[in-house]
Amino acid sequence: MTNQKITNNSAETNSPFGGQGAFTSTFVPLHIENVDTDQIIPARFLKATTRAGFGKNLFRDWCYENDDEQQPKNDFVLNQPQYKGTILVAGKNFGCGSSREHAAWAIADYGFKVVVSSFFADIFKNNALNNGLLPVTISEDFLQQVFALGEDQTLTVNLEQQSITIDATGASASFDINAYKKTCLMNGYDDIDYLLSSIKEIEQFEQQSV
Repeated sequence: MTNQKITNNSAETNSPFGGQGAFTSTFVPLHIENVDTDQIIPARFLKATTRAGFGKNLFRDWCYENDDEQQPKNDFVLNQPQYKGTILVAGKNFGCGSSREHAAWAIADYGFKVVVSSFFADIFKNNALNNGLLPVTISEDFLQQVFALGEDQTLTVNLEQQSITIDATGASASFDINAYKKTCLMNGYDDIDYLLSSIKEIEQFEQQSV
């Protein structure tokens, strides 16, 4: 994704949340409820076994007429150049439908770091967290405040404080996240990285147990 307006307030790690744990970006508003995983990434694109390349087919059937890249649907938000950024804001019940992990792959590969909604399907939420994508659940009222913003307005997501802020108004909301997943996102860890980061503690425990 190009032309992203993003300001990192963090140390350089594999995660946008490293260091101070916050970043600011414009956002892409998807005013659609009940977005299921087949709409996020159609089943015909699930043959690949690696995560790379899924982003170009994100919301494929909504982006193009007759699956033809020469016929973009100009009324779809991803085809509207005024909307950009690393935060996707969507209507409630995002990620419902099948359990395909590829949905989280496609969103992350496109360049989004955060998805904001008033409700996420549980399996999608877990898949997102397992793939370095932060699902932020906010109230329906706060979601509508975000949707009402202009195209150049920014949001600040602070994972360390577990908050999201509308920068223009200062309005802020908190969100919940599993403590383990928070640590992984803050440091850019997957499950193996997390274990490796604790190797000294593991070795000390093994020595004490002998």
